[in-house]
Parts: sequence; structure tokens; C-alpha cells
Amino acid sequence: MHWSDKVAEEIIKRRPDKEEYVCAAGISPSGSIHIGNFRDVATSLFVVKALERKGKKAKLLFSWDEYDRIRKIPVNVAKVNDDMEKYIGVPYADAPNPFGTEEKTYAEVFEKEFEASMKRFGIKMDYRHQAEMYKSGKYQEYVIEALKKRGEIFDILDSFRTQDAQEGEREAYYPISIYCPECGRDTTKIKSLSDDCTVAEYTCKCGHEGKFDFTKDHHCKLAWKIDWPMRWKYEEVDFEPGGKDHASPGGSYDTSKVMAKKIFDYDAPYFQGYEFIGIKGATGKMSGSTGLNLTPETLLHIYQPEVILWLYSRCEPTKAFDFCFDDGILRQYFEFDKQYAAYMDGTADEHTKEIMENCLIEGRTIKTVPMGHLVQLGSIVNFNEKMLETVFEKIGTPYKEEDFRDRLDLAKYWLENCSPENVNRLREVRNWDHYNTLDDQAKESISMLHKYLADSEYSLDDLNKELYEIPKRIYGYDRADLKALQGAFFKNVYTLLLGKEKGPRLYLFLFAIEKDSFLRLLDFSTPETAEEAEAIEREKHPVEVAEEEEIVYGDPDPVAPVKEEIELESFQKVDMRVCKILKCTEIRKSHSCYKLTLFDGTDERVIVSSIKKYYKPEDLIGKKIIVIANLKPTRITGVTSNGMLVAATNNACGCKVIFVDDMVPEGTPIA
Repeated sequence: MHWSDKVAEEIIKRRPDKEEYVCAAGISPSGSIHIGNFRDVATSLFVVKALERKGKKAKLLFSWDEYDRIRKIPVNVAKVNDDMEKYIGVPYADAPNPFGTEEKTYAEVFEKEFEASMKRFGIKMDYRHQAEMYKSGKYQEYVIEALKKRGEIFDILDSFRTQDAQEGEREAYYPISIYCPECGRDTTKIKSLSDDCTVAEYTCKCGHEGKFDFTKDHHCKLAWKIDWPMRWKYEEVDFEPGGKDHASPGGSYDTSKVMAKKIFDYDAPYFQGYEFIGIKGATGKMSGSTGLNLTPETLLHIYQPEVILWLYSRCEPTKAFDFCFDDGILRQYFEFDKQYAAYMDGTADEHTKEIMENCLIEGRTIKTVPMGHLVQLGSIVNFNEKMLETVFEKIGTPYKEEDFRDRLDLAKYWLENCSPENVNRLREVRNWDHYNTLDDQAKESISMLHKYLADSEYSLDDLNKELYEIPKRIYGYDRADLKALQGAFFKNVYTLLLGKEKGPRLYLFLFAIEKDSFLRLLDFSTPETAEEAEAIEREKHPVEVAEEEEIVYGDPDPVAPVKEEIELESFQKVDMRVCKILKCTEIRKSHSCYKLTLFDGTDERVIVSSIKKYYKPEDLIGKKIIVIANLKPTRITGVTSNGMLVAATNNACGCKVIFVDDMVPEGTPIA
């Protein structure tokens, strides 16, 4: 039985006749919500689903603890706005938006960010904004009740402390913080309280003094260990999880459990503590913008939402697990696909069914195209969808673009941002440096492979057998070290093709991609050319990247008058079409131009464009642009350019390429 079903049974046993069960979660919007905090939501979500599987009505209640005071300013916020320190002590919901975006408050920035990602998971939650709940007076009676029982509350808190209370501490204790109407902070101190506990006299560190009528004024907040059980009572919460710090003996839950019963006459909800989440592998470029504060939205760059939920669902809350930024992610996808396939074909056991039912999203069907194939083969064809379709067809797995579209972008993002060392790109020229280190037998094995690939028709199985057979013919069938020699042969082939000793499964790789793209790299029958020597020299001594030149923009150029009229026929002679940028490479000795390899809907073409000052290659690869395709070819910086991209140029903005929406197919005419 899945852990969430066991919890659901306990909840029902406690209150068997309840009409609707409430499973709660809550987070303070102090910054972007971390994947560890997301376990709060996932744990309650799975219990809701377990209750529903048992025929019960249940809802997921989510509290934004935005009425908490700001304790410190996160580094990423301080970098954007160094004036936020003055809001320490102010509620998150009352502090201004530090980023200058459309959100009105500090809290709203991070709330909207998180709520948008929840929609991608298909998670529906009943949101509670605690600033609104307090300010509207919904908690008024509980606030006054807590003030009346402040002595009992102190005794409960004191019973969990290891140090003895100081003389007079109990009498001076108040379970509430008043937010000062002058400075907005909670730096107030109650001096006295009326006999009916409705009016307090207070002072603030800012110098303000005043009276606070709890029957009319609501800009105050109960302390955490009183606020939490108060809300259990108000919302009639049946289940709520918490991190292992809250779950520890004598921690927040133990204290609040006693508080709920003795102060608010409510049995605390079933509580489930959970372990923290780990991160395995370097986050690479991803950490540049988000640091280690990895959010659900960040994870959605490399994980499908169902796979994220599956990782939480298959692991008991008390056990830790890792999100993998190394190649462990490929194993996770493989295991998910295996369980998903069993679930879909009806062969899954009961436990697997329960795991999968927790993570599937209504209206979505997963296409389990192997993530390993998309990573290994995708980079070889520069993640070109049509070319990848052809590759899959050749290796006997005829996946179509609509099958792998969702995962291909994830594979590309992971490979380029988290694991760039695993990108597979064919070398530009023959690797003479490595070839010259080989002995005669190793060279003969390469020559034999080249001849076989060039002259033979073969199946995938034939090729696989041949790759193991070649070293046997060269070194002998009875060599004791044959496996090592076969391994060395494979490493040599990889090094000659990719410039590294490992790569995709060799037989799959050689069978999948077009021979014309790599045969030249295995053919050493002709001498090294000057171009090859130059290319190899560039590899050994790459040009140092110059410090980026700051672009200075000026006033807009004067608007030019409309040019002389032309006939429609003249315009129709211009073939403007949508092209996708497959590659963007620098041109040696050119300070301003890129060589762009495009797919124009029917074939690849190369154009040269002087946009290097304004764009980096990663800004362009994969984007769709407009190209004048029938422009007469011309040589620019030693490269033949077959067309010209369309861009806007102005002193006020520099050169801005006109990008096209990704849904527009390559080859679409611009008319």
C-alpha cells in the first residue's frame, strides 16, 4: 500500500463522517519557492488523491504566510534593489515589489511565480492569503482568546524549553505582534492590556506610541506556534506535513499540538514529517541565475512535470531523494518510462499503480521516447526535429516529432546547460594528431572500418557484429586481451569522430547518421591539408575571448522618407521565408560576422551576418528568422553567403534580428 493511502486511512478513522477533508500546506513567500518546500505541497496533494481514491471528498488548502515579518533580504533581491533592508520587520505582503515588475508587493512577486508553475503540474489548490485573513478580522475572536489565555500559552511554551523562565517573564508575555502604523514594522512592545483583553497600549522602536483595539484594529499577528494551531481550528485541517525540523521531538508540531487542544479545543491534524531534497551533480549554467535556490519552474527546464511528481510519489516522505543534474536524470527517466508503460498496459502491480496515479496530469499523455536517445542522437543532428525523425526511422524506432517534441527541448536544455561535456558534435576535420599516435595495427583497424562503412550495405545488427569483429581480424581471435583491444578500438573511433573517448553507442551512432557526414573523418588515405592543419592549430590554441564591448545606444535615427513606389510584381520576386538557425559559428579573423547554418524548409543553407556585436551563439541557435533566400550568393570574409537575414537597425537599438514565433514551420513564405 502506498504511504499516502495509509495516511488517508488514519485520517478517515479519526473523523469517519466528515463531509470534506482538508489537507493543508503553507509557505512563506520570502523568495522563490525551493524544490524542498514543494515537498510540502506534493505530500498533501498525494494524501488528497488517496482520500479521493477511497471515495471521500477532499481539498488541498494552501496558505501563503505572507503576513510573516521579513527577517532578511535574499542575495538576489539585494542585488536588484539595495534599499530593501529598511523593510526588515515589515510583512511580506506590505513591502514593495523590489524588481519593478507589475506585481504590487514583495509577496505577490513570488506568489505569482509559484502559482504559475503549479498550473503546469495540474495542481488545483484553495489558496489562503494570510494578510487578507488577518486584516479582514477573520481571526479576531482567536486573537482575543489567545490574549486571554496568554498565561496558559506561556506555560505550554515554557514546558518545551530547556531553560527556566526568568522572574516576571510570564507576566510580560504576549502571544501577538502589533505592526506599527507609523513604520510598518513589528518592532512594538505591549506595555499594558485591558482587563477584557481587547485594548493594548504599546510603544515602537521608531518612537511611536499608541493604543490598539483588537475588536477594530487587525494589523497584528499571532506568534508562529499559536498562529499555526489557530488556523488548524479555523480551517478544520485534517492533515498537514512539515519539514524534519518541525517534526523533531519538542519541535513546532509537538508544541502546536498541545496548543491546539488546550487553547483552541481542537485535535491537531495528522502530521507527516518529511526529509529534505538533495541535488546531485552540478547545475552548470542554471546556477548562474537561480543559484542553489532551485524552484519547480527551474526543474521544469529539464524534467517533465509528471516525472517530478513521480520522484516525490515513489519515495516515502521520511526518505530523501535527489534531483539529478548529472546523467542520473537519464536513469530516472528510464525508470519512470518503465513504470508508466506497465501502468498503461495494465501489468503494473498495485503499488506502482498508486505511485503513477499520484503523478499523472489530467489531459496529458506521456510519449516515452527514451531520453537517452534524445540526448545522444539529438546533439548529433543539432536537435533538428525532421532529421531526428529520420534517425529514429533508420534504427527501427519510428518516433515522430509529435512523440518527442515535449522531451526534446528538455534534453537539449539539460545537455547544453548541465552536461555540456556530453554534447556530441562531429569534428570539423580529420584528427591527425590522434591518428599519428596509433600503431600500424590500430591504423589498419580504422582503414578496415572505413572500407566496410563506405562499401557495404548493412543492417543495425550487421554493423554491431562488425565493430567487434574488426579487432579480432587484426589481432587474432584467441587473444587473451581481446576485450581490452576492442575497447581501445572503440575509443579510437570515438576520438577520431568526436574528439573524445566516449559517445553514443557506436553501432547505433554510425547507423543512425548519414555516412557522408562522418566517413571523411575515418579516411586517412590522403595527406593532411593546409585547412586541416590550420583547424587543428585553432583547436590547440583557441582564440581568447575578448572582454565584451559595451554597446552604447543613442538617439533614434531620423525617420527616412518612404522609398519610391514599386509594383507588386517586383515585391513578389523577393523570396522571403522562415528559416531555423541550426548552427552559429565564429569566422576566423572576423570581428563582426557569424556563419549561420540554417534549415529553410527543404535544405540547409549558410549565410553570413554581421550581428556578432549584438548576439551570442546561444542566443541564436534554435531560433527562427526571416531570410531573403533568393539573393545572389556572395563571398563575405571568406565564406559564401546564400541569403540575408532580416533585421532592424537603428542608432537607438543597434541591430535587432526579427525573430519568428516557433510554431511557424520552416520554409513558410513571408508575403
